[in-house]
Amino acid sequence: MIGAGVSGLTTAVCLAEAGASVAIHAAEPPARTTSVAAGAVWGPHLVGADTRVPAWAAVTLDQFRELSGAQPSVHMASGTAAARDADAEPPEFAADTASLTPVAAGHLPAGYKSAWRLAAPLVSMPDYLAYLLERYLHAGGRPVEAVTYPALGAATAAAGSPVIVNCTGCGANDLVPDPHVVPVRGQVVVVANPGIAEFFVGTGQGVGDLTYFFPHADRVVLGGTEQPGDWNRAPDEATARRIVTACAAVEPALRGAREIEHRVGLRPVRPQVRLEAEPVNGVTVVHNYGHGGAGVTLSWGCAQDAAALALAALG
Repeated sequence: MIGAGVSGLTTAVCLAEAGASVAIHAAEPPARTTSVAAGAVWGPHLVGADTRVPAWAAVTLDQFRELSGAQPSVHMASGTAAARDADAEPPEFAADTASLTPVAAGHLPAGYKSAWRLAAPLVSMPDYLAYLLERYLHAGGRPVEAVTYPALGAATAAAGSPVIVNCTGCGANDLVPDPHVVPVRGQVVVVANPGIAEFFVGTGQGVGDLTYFFPHADRVVLGGTEQPGDWNRAPDEATARRIVTACAAVEPALRGAREIEHRVGLRPVRPQVRLEAEPVNGVTVVHNYGHGGAGVTLSWGCAQDAAALALAALG
C-alpha cells in the first residue's frame, strides 16, 4: 500500500481484515496527509463525472451510520446548507432526504438567498485516521513505514510484493505520473468550540466562494478555500483571517474563538476517479486515487472495490 490518507488506510483495513499481509509505505504519516485537513461532512464534492460515485458514496454512508455512536470520531449531525443564489438546487449531501427541508426567507443566514436544513455524518479526521490506523494494526497490518518513491517503477522494484495499491492522492501526479491529477488547495482554521452543535456549508456563484464550519466535540473546523493548481501547503494568514471573518458573519459565537491550529490539504481532483488494476513490471498495481474533495465520502466504497481487485490479483 502506498499512501496513508483516508483512502490508503481504509483500503489497508479492508485487505488486512480479509486476511492479506499488508504493509503501508507513505511519504507522510496519517496525521500529516491531506485527509487530516478535511472538514469533513459526507457528500460528493469536487469529484469528476463518474457513474460509480453514487454507489461508492452509498457504501460509505452505510459504514458511517454503523460507526456513528460506536466510534466517537463519527456522528450524525444536523446543519444548514445555504447558497447566495435564490435559484440554487438543494444540496446533494443529505444523508436522509426526509431531513431536507427549505429554510424560510425570514430565517436565512446573512448574505444568502436560499438554504436547506439537513442531516449528514460528520467525521473528526485526526481522530478518525487514528481509529483506522488502530483497526488496521489490530487486523495484523504492519506499522506505517516512511518511504518515498520517485516513480511507480521504483516502487514495483523495491516493494517486494506481487500487488501494490496506489492511494497517493495528488502524489500520483509525479509517481505514476498522471498529469490529470490537479491539486485544489484547501485551508482551514481549527478553533475551540464556543458551544456550536450544528454545521454550516455556504456556497456562492464564484469559484472558491465557500464558507463552512463543522463542530467536532470541543473543536470547530472553519473553512474554506478552493484554489486550483496551488501546491502550497503552508497556511496563509490573510486567508485564515478571511475564513474566520466569513464564518463569524454566519455564526457570531465564532467571533473571538480561540484558534488552535491551521491545516492545509491538497484535494486530488481528476476528471474521473482512477480505480483499476494494471500490470507494471510484472507487478499488479491497483490504482485508487483522484477522489477530489470526496475522499472521505467515497472512502469505503472505493476501498472495498480496490481491495477486491488486489485480492483477485493475489488469487
